[in-house]
Amino acid sequence: MTTAFTATTTIGHPIGAVWERLVDWETVDRWMPGVDAVRAQGPVAPGSTLVFTARGKERLATITALEPGRSITLRSVQAGVTADYTYECVTHDQSTHLDLVADCSMSGPLRLLGPVMKYAIRRADSGQLAAFAATFATTPPE
Repeated sequence: MTTAFTATTTIGHPIGAVWERLVDWETVDRWMPGVDAVRAQGPVAPGSTLVFTARGKERLATITALEPGRSITLRSVQAGVTADYTYECVTHDQSTHLDLVADCSMSGPLRLLGPVMKYAIRRADSGQLAAFAATFATTPPE
């Protein structure tokens, strides 16, 4: 896998509130570009599948790694492209530092398009954390 992009933001809320919102699949459409809805097929646990509805099509992601309250990796495999999105929360003073690393690999003929695919992933998803942080301004945690 190679890194398509990394992003980071600091959110002025405790790590628990940030984590709770991060894995609240019902609100993902507010901060993940192009995603209309997400439905979980199981608990927030390794091996569980998430069904993303985006642009009228369903796509699957699997939770491949989890450190509850701290980090989660979602893997999507589609048409020769494997993408791992790892979100990590770290306490930073009274705030939470949130990092996102998007790694991807291509197989078959798509390997030739690797740089183009990484650019497309970066362009589509690099604003996720800014949009996620903005949800706290519009809907603060209880």
